Parts: sequence; structure tokens; C-alpha cells
Amino acid sequence: MRDYSPDLTAPWKKPQPVPEVAAEAGLVVEEPGTGFCGAVIRCEAGTVTLEDRFGKHRVFPLEPRGFLLEGRPVTLVRPTAAPVKPARTASGSVAVPGARARVARAGRIYVEGRHDAELVEKVWGDDLRIEGVVVEYLEGVDDLPSIVAEFDPGSDARLGVLVDHLLPGTKEWRIAQSVTSDHALVVGHPYIDIWEAVKPSALGIPAWPRVPHGQDWKKGVCKALGWPENTGAVWQAILAKVTSYRDLEPELLGRVEELIDFVTDSGGA
Repeated sequence: MRDYSPDLTAPWKKPQPVPEVAAEAGLVVEEPGTGFCGAVIRCEAGTVTLEDRFGKHRVFPLEPRGFLLEGRPVTLVRPTAAPVKPARTASGSVAVPGARARVARAGRIYVEGRHDAELVEKVWGDDLRIEGVVVEYLEGVDDLPSIVAEFDPGSDARLGVLVDHLLPGTKEWRIAQSVTSDHALVVGHPYIDIWEAVKPSALGIPAWPRVPHGQDWKKGVCKALGWPENTGAVWQAILAKVTSYRDLEPELLGRVEELIDFVTDSGGA
């Protein structure tokens, strides 16, 4: 005869343990008390947020045996993954996800040539768009004083200029010294050409070769290194090797950052 007498020990039996499951984004579970079923979209200290198939959100406490996963009770726990480091732009700045480009400022940054402009865009482009700074190239700085005068910089339209080979006593130095506006800043790097501001290690060469005075520097470099004579194609190959500020010499990095700070200063906003 089967015994149908009640189990008098039932009230004192401990509940069977249930598995702990990390509340990773996208995990679909059901909250049995309300019947709400949805995917995890956020898990914070003590709570989890679910989204159902209609897009409705509900927040529930993280309680033991608080959810059903494929019909079985589970205890959701906060994921233990290492915190995600903030993304960085090529210049090393903290990236701003989804940020829109700011309307261009009246101020500008001028650089000597197209290669300079392409390198600045490659490394600082994200920052410049957020700040609303436009970079233009001049094809040389021989006429810089008249160019600055024509631009007519002011407190609401500052002008920054990056000059190649800016060393005391050089022609470039004398030209830069002739720009005296308080709202224009002329800075430069010591390299003959912007190519040389790329670290040799980024290109797999021991050093930039010395080119005899009076010889075209780019062509001399290509000849010394056994590169093709097509300097435009060589530059594109160099530029492709530049992935971040780490591939550039500090003498260039500091000057570009200085110009961005100058043009975006509150006086020029």
C-alpha cells in the first residue's frame, strides 16, 4: 500500500541551490513574479534592467533564485569582466562616442603643404572635428605676413600656423618673426620636411638619411633608402604606417597641440 501521509520534514528542508549566471548583456530571462521576459540591457549594483520584445524596460532586484533561464531558476549576478578602458583617438585623447562635428570656427590652422595637412588629419582629425577647427595648407610660407594680414585674425578668429624647419637664423625663422599679431601664433618643428617627423622605427628604417645641401630632400631620401622616385606614392606609404601619435616625434606633437589649444582658447570660441 502506498503511503500518502504528509512529509512533516518539508517545512524544514533547505531549498536546493541553483546556478549563478552572469547577467551579460543580451541574456534572455524571465522574472517569475511578474512573468516579464526580456533581455538584459544593463546590470548595476543590486539591480538588472530587462527589455522585452516590444522595447519596454523593467528594473528588477538581483535576488537569489530571482529569475528563470530556459524555465529553470537561476540567481543572476553582476558580470565580473574587467572594466573597459575608454577608447582613445589617434592623438591619445579620450574618444567621445557618437560625438558630432562642431560647426567650423572662424579660426584656422595653416600648415605648409598637403602632406602636413594629411598627417595632421590622420592623427588629430577626430579632435579637430569635435573642436570645429579647419586645417588648410599654404604651399609654402614665403608670403606668410601678407596671408596673415589678409586673414585678419582677431579674438573671435584666431590663426595658428605650423612651419617646417623653424630654427633660429633660418629664412623660416625670419618670416615667422615678422608675424606680430596677438591673435596669430606661428610655431614650428626642426625637420626639413614633415616626412622626417615620422619616427624611423614606425617605418622600419634605422634613421632618416642625411641629404647633401642643395639636393631635393625627398628625392635624396628615396635614393638613399632605395625607395621609388615617385615621392607622392612614397608619402602615401609613409602615411599608412602612422597609426597614432606614438609614431610621431615629440617636436611635432607638442607644436600641433599648442596650435589647437591656441585656436580653441575661450578668447577664440
